[in-house]
Amino acid sequence: MRLIIVEDDPLLLENLTLLLSGEGGITVAGAYKSAEDALKLLQNARPEVMLTDIGLPGMSGVELIKKAKEIMPGLEIMAHTVFEDRERVFAAIKAGASGYLLKGSSPREIIESIHALFKGGAPMSPKIARKIIHEFQDDVTNDEFLLTPREKEIVKRVEEGLTYKEIGERLKISTHTVHTHIKKIYEKLQAKDRNEAISKARKRGII
Repeated sequence: MRLIIVEDDPLLLENLTLLLSGEGGITVAGAYKSAEDALKLLQNARPEVMLTDIGLPGMSGVELIKKAKEIMPGLEIMAHTVFEDRERVFAAIKAGASGYLLKGSSPREIIESIHALFKGGAPMSPKIARKIIHEFQDDVTNDEFLLTPREKEIVKRVEEGLTYKEIGERLKISTHTVHTHIKKIYEKLQAKDRNEAISKARKRGII
């Protein structure tokens, strides 16, 4: 595989270049200290994989990932950084990174992750993978408890096409109470009408 490295720390850039140049099956086609240099020479280098820092001077690594993917959509990109906060992790992935390695990973982890990325995998440091899992688990939990049991019951009746009066009769509550519940449901789902509320409740797995 043809690989380029983007890293503003000269010593780390040199060490990564030496490490990866000595690995069978990898050709280091370029080593750059800035996103601007990498973009300028991207098409000449013809990389298949890019290993890039996120905290670069000038143009950020996230912006580099985005622009590199626009120029070469098939390019596989690994973020290699000290940053492990939610915002940067998701920004890099949304921009087009398919792997996310924290600095401090062992040489063997770096090499194996790059090979895995090239073969279509999405290698990530365990700490990052856990953050992403927690993010999705939090979303599921939040959606599950977004509406009260009574509100879920009312949304189901709305989905069936019942009127406020019919819902009230079915649940043995007043029409006014039904109206109050539905107003709260709209607010929680950020819906402006019945159809949007039903659609959003379905998407979130509430009904």
